[in-house]
Order: sequence, then structure tokens, then C-alpha cells
Amino acid sequence: MAREPSAGARPRVLAARAVSAVIDHGRSLDAALADWPADFVGADLALARMLAYGTLREHRRLGALLAPRLKKAPQPLLAALLHVGIFQLEATRVPPHAAVHATVAATKALGLGGARGMVNAVLRGHQRAPATLASEDSALIHSYPDWLAEHIAADWAAHAPAVLAAGNQRAPMQLRVNARRTTRDALLAEYSAAGIAATALPACRDGICLDEPIVADKLPGFVEGHVSIQDGAAQLAADLVAPCDGDRVLDACAAPGNKSAHLLERADIALTALDIDETRLATLDDTLTRLGLAADSRVGDAANPRTWSDGARYDRILLDAPCSGTGVIRRHPDIKWLRRASDIEAAKARQAALLAALWPTLVPGGRLVYATCSILAAEGDGVIEAFVAQMPEAAVVPIEAEWGRASAYGRRIAPGDQGFDGFYYAVLEKKTGSP
Repeated sequence: MAREPSAGARPRVLAARAVSAVIDHGRSLDAALADWPADFVGADLALARMLAYGTLREHRRLGALLAPRLKKAPQPLLAALLHVGIFQLEATRVPPHAAVHATVAATKALGLGGARGMVNAVLRGHQRAPATLASEDSALIHSYPDWLAEHIAADWAAHAPAVLAAGNQRAPMQLRVNARRTTRDALLAEYSAAGIAATALPACRDGICLDEPIVADKLPGFVEGHVSIQDGAAQLAADLVAPCDGDRVLDACAAPGNKSAHLLERADIALTALDIDETRLATLDDTLTRLGLAADSRVGDAANPRTWSDGARYDRILLDAPCSGTGVIRRHPDIKWLRRASDIEAAKARQAALLAALWPTLVPGGRLVYATCSILAAEGDGVIEAFVAQMPEAAVVPIEAEWGRASAYGRRIAPGDQGFDGFYYAVLEKKTGSP
């Protein structure tokens, strides 16, 4: 029977449960973390999060290190705890004796007391003689499923090892300044005076990168609406949409609202913020309220305009399409273990349907920006190539930029490039004279 964990064991208990929720039950890490007690705060919370995230980043490699020490496959929750234990010894500053002791103590709280001796033996054995991987398999070394590593190798060629490695790095905290309320220079000066180390993001005119993350409500200027948390790669969308005062603009998959807010911060536009998820759209409304902005928020499926459109057309459309999320694995390591190869074809079909449905709502001479936080060509150039082949009135606009790498139809960003998440952008314009 599970018991209340000791203070030292508690972070390991919660981390093991979160890892098991992802690996064994297919839950997202965000959902698993939401189950953690509300009174779990401070250094213990930070340690538990670090253990959960790190273990999931390295899950396959850790399993390979564990396998020679096990006589048989442990039950799922025990396997998760062992992975957490090995990760501590491999990659944290926790003193080894403390890591082993606390992980062994966690067995009782997890109802695994009978495995106490085995956990102790396995971890102490690794502490005395750490195992190594005698393998040149990139998927194993970087801890990815084979299918995903193969896709990345095919799409990124010589850059693939760096892309795989970048997905296992901790992502920096990047911010977007609300230009309607302050300036980047003013906010940087405020942060410097407060002892917060931060620098401007050269590729993003509103972007800032913090040396160390800060909880949102403790971030100077956040509650007042002077700044938002947003990766620099996502901030580039506003530059590409390039809204002008008076434009009618559609953000077609808008929640949770950062890109909508950025567009509104840039110009006096009439923005329709559309999303299929009513709960997530409520988050968007909260974001706009905090920033002192307003949009026409609508619940609806962008692939079926008849259910939400009033028939008017848009000067600019941003389609940040649902995708595999492979460009943000460093922020969401569970993506590696939750996605399947079949998901990519399904996502590609959905993206194509969204493009086809939204194109008629764009005015002649108007611009559509297609974006995904994917690093897979199937969800980037593959979608745009098929679309423009079917739509002769769609003209691809080359993206001239110092960020990312040019592709056949757009521009892609490798995770970690200039500190950014992995992303893909393409810009299409509807030729004048089109229906």
C-alpha cells in the first residue's frame, strides 16, 4: 500500500508518477504535472520538475543503461522510478548518496516497498560502475524513437545530429515586449536595475531573452501587460503577416493567444481570433485583457468557414496550423513518446484541409502566412508544395531573413538556432484578379 512520502522522497515519487503517466498511460506531461498537489512548491517542486523533464528527455537512453542490471522487466511504475534514479546519478548535482537514499525511500510511498532492495542494488551498482552505451545509433544516443530519428535524418541530413541534440537541451525563457505600453530598451533597463540578466533577441524587434527563468507573476511588467512569455521563433509570425492599420486579419488557430496579441500590438487592425477549443479561447481572451487589447473571438473549426464566417474576406491570414510539435520537444519532451509515425500523415491532411478552406476567405492581393512548430518537411514544404500545385493563384513569397534556413517554399528553423524553438514559415499571396 502506498504511504505518504518523506520530504526527500516526495520529488522522486511525483517525478516517477509523471513519467509513468506519459510512458505507460499516454498522458501529456502538462496533464500529469497538473495532478501534483497545490502545496508542492519551492525547491522540491523545482527538483521534481527537473527530474520529470530530464528523465523523459533521456528515457530511451536511460532504459538502455538500466537493462543489463535487471533480471526481468520491472512493472511500469517501478521502471519509471528506476529511470528517475539513474537520471539523477547521470545528470544532476544531487550528491549520489542522497539521490540513492531518496529514491529507495520513494518505493514505500509508491507501494513498491518489496522492490526496495532491488532499487538500492541497481542504483548503487550504477554509482560504483556507471554503465556506458556501446552504440553509434543516433536514435538511442539522443533518446528518440526510431521513426522520428529517421524522419529527422532524412529532412536535415548532415544537420540531423545537432537537431536531435538540441531537442534535449533546456529551452531559454524568451519574452515579447508590448510595444503599445513600453519599449524593449526601457524594459531591459528596468530588468537591469532589478538585477535580472536579460538581452535583446537580435532577430526579433520585440524580443528579450532571460539568462534564468522567472515565474510569470513575479516577472516585472507581466501583470501590468508590458511583457508576455513567447519564444522568439513564434514572434517572427507578426513580421511575416506584416499587418497595416485598418487591415482585417484572421488568426485561424489562435489559442492560447500570443500571436493574436502580437498582431494587435503591431497595428490598429480588426482581428478575428478563431479557435476550435472554447476553453483555450477563454485563455486567449484573458491574455488580451491583461495586455489591454481586444479582438473578435470566435469558436469554430477553421476548416469549415460556414460555421463561423460572416462572409467578409481578410487582408491577412495567419494559419499557425496544428502539427506534430516536433520543433518544441525541448519544452515538451513527452512529444517524443506520445507521437506516432501515423500522426504525421494525419497532421498533414489536416493542414492541407485548413489551407484549402481558408484560401477563399483571403482577398485578392492578400497574404496568408502558414506556420508550424514542426521540424519535419512533411508538415512544411510538403504541405505548401501540394497546395500551390493545386492553386495557380497562390504565389510563394520568398522570405528574406537572417534567421533559419531557406527551403524550397519557405524558411525553417532548427531548435536551438539563435536560441529559438524549431519552426517553419511560408508566405503566400493571392494574385490580383483572382476570384
